[in-house]
This record gives sequence, C-alpha cells and structure tokens, in this order.
Amino acid sequence: MTASHWIDSATHEFAEFSRKLGSGVTRLAEVKDIDIGPTPKHALYHEDKLTLFHYEWNAQKPRIPLLIVYALVNRPYMADLQTDRSLIRGLLAAGIDVYLIDWGYPDQDDRRIGLGEYVNGYIDRCVDVVRSRHQTDSVNVLGICQGGTLSLCYAALFAGKIKNLITMVTPVDFHTEDNVLSRWLRYIDVDLLVDSLGNVPGELLNWIFLSLKPYRLTSQKYVRMVDILDDAEKLMNFLRMEKWIFDSPDQAGEAFRQFAKDFFQDNKLISGDVSIAGRNVDLRNIKIPLFNIYATQDHLVPPAASTALRAVVGSDDYDELAFEGGHIGIYVSGRAQRQIPKAIASWLAQRDTA
Repeated sequence: MTASHWIDSATHEFAEFSRKLGSGVTRLAEVKDIDIGPTPKHALYHEDKLTLFHYEWNAQKPRIPLLIVYALVNRPYMADLQTDRSLIRGLLAAGIDVYLIDWGYPDQDDRRIGLGEYVNGYIDRCVDVVRSRHQTDSVNVLGICQGGTLSLCYAALFAGKIKNLITMVTPVDFHTEDNVLSRWLRYIDVDLLVDSLGNVPGELLNWIFLSLKPYRLTSQKYVRMVDILDDAEKLMNFLRMEKWIFDSPDQAGEAFRQFAKDFFQDNKLISGDVSIAGRNVDLRNIKIPLFNIYATQDHLVPPAASTALRAVVGSDDYDELAFEGGHIGIYVSGRAQRQIPKAIASWLAQRDTA
C-alpha cells in the first residue's frame, strides 16, 4: 500500500468512526432505563441488608430445590442479566426450583460484620428457610465465585444441612502461579485499609479488577462499542453488562479483612487453617457429592485455583466440568446457556429427587 493509499484509508476509517460516534451519542442519550433481572421472583426472607429470593415458575411437576450463594463483591443479577442470557432461567427450564441470596448493599452499620456472621449466620438461616419450605433435612447449594468459597466453608461446618454442593468459578488455592489478583493483594496492608475506611468501597475493588486487564477491560471495549451503537439490541446488551460491572457493593470491613488475610494472603483454606467464629474449616469434612465447574480462560479464578478442590475434600463423589470461556462468559455466553444449566440439572437429578 502506497503512502497516499494508506492516508486515504486512514482518513476514511476515522471519518466513519466519527460518524458512528456522533450518531451513537444521540442513541445513548435516548436510553432511559437499563433493565436487568427479568425473571419473576419474590422475597421469602429479609435480614439486615440480605434478601432471600425464590424464582417463580409455572410448571406443575416436582422440581429439585437449589439455593444459590453468590459472591459478596458483585451483584447477583449477573446470573439473570436478560432473558436470553440467564443462568437462572436455564436452571428453571431444566427443572430446578431456584432460590438466591441477595446480599444487598452493606453500609457503615455493617462494618463490624465478619465471616462468622455471613457463614454461620446469614447462610445458615437461609438454608433453614429452604429446608423448612421443602420439609427436608438438607438442601442443594450452588456457590458462585467467592460465594462458592463461603459455601465450602459452610459445608465443612454444617455437613448435615447440605445434600449436594455445586461450586462455580470458585477459588480454593489462592496461591497458584497464575493468580494475578492474589499476588496483588498479598502486598496490601489490609489492617490499615480496613481500620482507615471501615467498609472497603466497592468502587475501589472494581477498579482493581479492571486493572488486571486494563487495555481489554477499558480502552478496547469502548472503542469496539462504537461499532454496535447503531444496533439497539446489542447496545442494550453492552449497557446491561456495564451496569453490572460498575454496580459494586461496599464490603463489610471485618469480613473483607478476614477474607483478604486468611484466604488471599495466607492461603489458609487449602491448608485447613481457616477459623470462622472459633470453628476450624477442614475441607476434608465435606463428604457430600461435589460438582466443581471452572472456566478455562478465567483471569480472576485460574483453573488451577479451582481444580485444587479435588485433592482437599473428603468426598468420594467428585466431578468437574471445564467450561471453555472466561469468568463472565460462564454466565452470559451462548455456549454457557446451552451447557451449564443442563449440566447442573443432570448432575443433580442423578443424586436428588424432587
């Protein structure tokens, strides 16, 4: 390509980019509301900032109950982002009766809440609500990301209350070589951070997550956004994702302190040295069936950080599923919609009756 041709091509490309950007600004200004969480649900239980939701479904046949324990650091509607990108709708369609813990938005009144209250308190009381509703001694639990780690702790301490446990993109070994987030947190003075701020701002944590892949997760995606501004459906898909990314709850200070120090910095879960409210968390006490789902391209929870679970639990019934995608793709990609809910429902159906 000659210099003049290159200049002409670059000029045309820049002009087209400017046209798309100009018309896109108008379209963005017309967006009034970004709808998320379309699947109907109702609140069963409230406590402090927490709400336990039950998702509605019209089918009359018996269904297998499943309680979802989501991470503290993000909002759970990623599991029900929109009608065609919804793990929850997929589970409902596959015959699962879905319950979900929404942690809400902690404020300064919650700064002294520790992991003991989250695991021994909030999760345990939500489990009891589902147990009572279904008149059963034990329930099925799906723990997602950090919620999976908390679910493992709960299962180790309350073995009789969980029948089957599914973990998804869940960190277990926090010191694998490719765990960039863990390496970053190891050098933070967590005590100084929490003592200074009380709660840890969600906005601060959000920018830490984005900094792990700064070009891809900031500059690149907004340049690419210009190409979809003319497509209303794709634009709303993009905006729903952006809403979730930047909708980051603050973290209760004491819970953050213990999780950052005991899990990220000292890797005590894998060694069996975590203590929650004075009780030792030994993963070898987990003898119930386990289904561990991880993402092969996960930059937040590398596969090795999750598959380490296999060697440290006491269960003889342990299965894994490697999903070809990333930490977010496992919820919203087309492949995930086809694969993950059916895999979970099939695994549960072999081990539980409705």
